[in-house]
Amino acid sequence: MNARSIGMLKMLKLKNSWRSTLPRCFATKITTVGGDEIGSGTGIGQITGGVRPNEGGPHKVNNPSKEIVTHLPPLTEPLANLPEAVYAQPLADSAVTKVTTLANGLRIASEPRYGQFCTVGLVLDSGPRYEVAYPSGVSHFLEKLAFNSTVNFPNKDAILKELEKNGGICDCQSSRDTLIYAASIDSRAIDSVTRLLADVTLRPTLSEQEVNLARRAVSFELETLGMRPEQEPILMDMIHAAAYRDNTLGLPKLCPVNNLDSIDRQVLMNYLKYHHAPERMVIAGVGVDHDELVEYVKQYFVDDQAIWDTEKLSDSGPKQVDSSLAQYTGGLVKENCEIPIYAAAGLPELVHVVLGFEGCSHQDNDFVPLCVLNIMMGGGGSFSAGGPGKGMYSRLYTKVLNRYHWMYSATAYNHAYADTGLFCIHGSAPPQHMQEMVEVLARELISMAEEPGNEELMRSKIQLQSMLLMNLESRPVVFEDVGRQVLVTGHRKRPEHFIQEIEKVNAADIQRVAQRLLASPPSVAARGDIYNLPEMSDITGALSGKGQSTLGRRLSLFK
Repeated sequence: MNARSIGMLKMLKLKNSWRSTLPRCFATKITTVGGDEIGSGTGIGQITGGVRPNEGGPHKVNNPSKEIVTHLPPLTEPLANLPEAVYAQPLADSAVTKVTTLANGLRIASEPRYGQFCTVGLVLDSGPRYEVAYPSGVSHFLEKLAFNSTVNFPNKDAILKELEKNGGICDCQSSRDTLIYAASIDSRAIDSVTRLLADVTLRPTLSEQEVNLARRAVSFELETLGMRPEQEPILMDMIHAAAYRDNTLGLPKLCPVNNLDSIDRQVLMNYLKYHHAPERMVIAGVGVDHDELVEYVKQYFVDDQAIWDTEKLSDSGPKQVDSSLAQYTGGLVKENCEIPIYAAAGLPELVHVVLGFEGCSHQDNDFVPLCVLNIMMGGGGSFSAGGPGKGMYSRLYTKVLNRYHWMYSATAYNHAYADTGLFCIHGSAPPQHMQEMVEVLARELISMAEEPGNEELMRSKIQLQSMLLMNLESRPVVFEDVGRQVLVTGHRKRPEHFIQEIEKVNAADIQRVAQRLLASPPSVAARGDIYNLPEMSDITGALSGKGQSTLGRRLSLFK
């Protein structure tokens, strides 16, 4: 035994002798407990449990003090001589969406909401799907040109200054079938924000300098998308182009590079003249007085003329709005290119593929079951953080990302429009696994038609309900929901309606909508180093083979 060991042994003996000679000290009075109880020794409450006799006998438990520290009654009893509490009750019309239609067809919808601030804006029946007679990219330009100079505001700074006086912010977003202008501002400034929105949508000057700046902004955004590893915006354009070839929803949302110089002030003004018509608009407000909003809308949207009514425009452009219904075609759109990598994260080069089928419109009876199926498929990225609330129990996590280490993402999407829809799954993996990735995604699409388990179905329904209610906690989301629903149907269905519809969904509904999806021709979009992409005929055969793969050799990995 060395000197160090001998020293440690002496210290241990000294420690034990100190424990045996000094009495134990307690902060409060102690009592001995029975043989089947054990105290915590903290002096807080009485915690019972099994005795550990090998540690010096039964433990002690502290008794709480009986000393009176206050003469007030306990919290379970009301205080004397206080008036009875009066609790706030929801107003009878607090959950009612009021809709007013003016003589020119302009609709005004509002919903009361507690708070000092409100959200007011316009939802227009406009977007890339209506650009068949125009150079694709007009909506992309309009998004960049929003809240610039108007007849009554000389430049963008004047608009922002007007908003900032009342603590406001503004935004413009375009989708494939809608264009939204919105502002959140102090609810006492309804006059100001309504005047501003009317000028932005009906009286923009669109100077040559602003159009040139917008062209440069669009060009820069396209270059940025090409240098980013995230491919979702590009892939969504590609899968829509494959699903609706050369018509309506298949027209690009992102401005093609070749069209940058084709879009000028004349093209934009002609588009605005026919697509910013009153009958194609809904002015929605959340947190505003309905009658007050209607009065200001009449003053600034009806009494004051639009700029295209006072300014002579060229007659060279289209004279009407395209009213074509979307025609689902299915097909393949692919691009063999080099995709940037995450250099800092050390991730490999990835290829991306999207497999899709025709879905249903948001007015279809199968819309809610299809939304439940979308949540059931779920998915995300391999490195997503979170738990069950983020869909970690969804099929694309448990059956794809957790089983195949080379899959870097697998996500389900459900796009719903007024006359059709698109359901698809986006996956990414290294180029050498392209064929296996397509097979894995194809098998998951085929397995959608199988009967789901009760637990899986219930979890998906509850998750969809919670997502719906959590999103509607946000005032801007409520504004968009009100505007979009009134634009399409003329009224708004309450969240309670959708909660009940989700609750009604059963396993047979999921199987029915899945079989409906699989009955349509598949759509495929692929981007990256896609040398290993299977032929379209093989993909179609695999998706129609009732689970029997026709994509080549049988892979033991999938058995």
